[in-house]
Amino acid sequence: MHVDPRGRVRLLVSALAIILLAGCSNHDDKGVRGVSSNQADQLNADRSASKFDTAHDPPLNADTHFAAGQLADAQGAWDRGVVQYQAALKLKPNFPEALFRLGVDYMHLKQYPQAIATWKQYIKATNESATGYSNLGFAQYVSGDPAAAEASYRKGIERDPRNQHCRVNYGVMLAMQDRISDATLQFQAVLSPAEVHYNLGSVYEQRGKIEQARSEYAEALKLDPKLTDAQTRLASLK
Repeated sequence: MHVDPRGRVRLLVSALAIILLAGCSNHDDKGVRGVSSNQADQLNADRSASKFDTAHDPPLNADTHFAAGQLADAQGAWDRGVVQYQAALKLKPNFPEALFRLGVDYMHLKQYPQAIATWKQYIKATNESATGYSNLGFAQYVSGDPAAAEASYRKGIERDPRNQHCRVNYGVMLAMQDRISDATLQFQAVLSPAEVHYNLGSVYEQRGKIEQARSEYAEALKLDPKLTDAQTRLASLK
């Protein structure tokens, strides 16, 4: 999964989109060995392939299940992805890539308790990565536990004060709670002044506060006339 270079300044109004943006990491794009045709049959067929068909393939391993999970994700089959990542983790319990994708798939399925448990395991497997705390915080927030989310964001920032994902997701949550000054401080730590106003405008727009959104977008464009996203969003409000 790759993020648009400007993705850091965008507030995506879909909760799931935010978690995907905030959760991108090197784990997500690591290459793994592909799935052979016979192994694909083993993983995805309605019934098991015959012994003759699979006789020349090695036993399925964690990387193979992970690759099958990625294929399921590409098809939007999040439930099948969960099955494959769980299979990978049975063979390799602290497989960061599989934990990452499993957490994302649980979020797609809105299975928040499972997502929270997975992100906690991911944090342990990655030596408490700030991005892991960001994803955990977001899962806690959308599950209805903002206090726990705030604690997770703060832990992530403590681990890496310059982590954009943690700062921006935390700032979004604060802005949604009308804690605009606190949100601004979080945005300012990792974004340009124009990007700060753009994100505030996005929150206001999501909340239906159109005049405030219009004002923030206009200020963003005043500071950076090349911020085309702000220009587009402002034009859509007229």
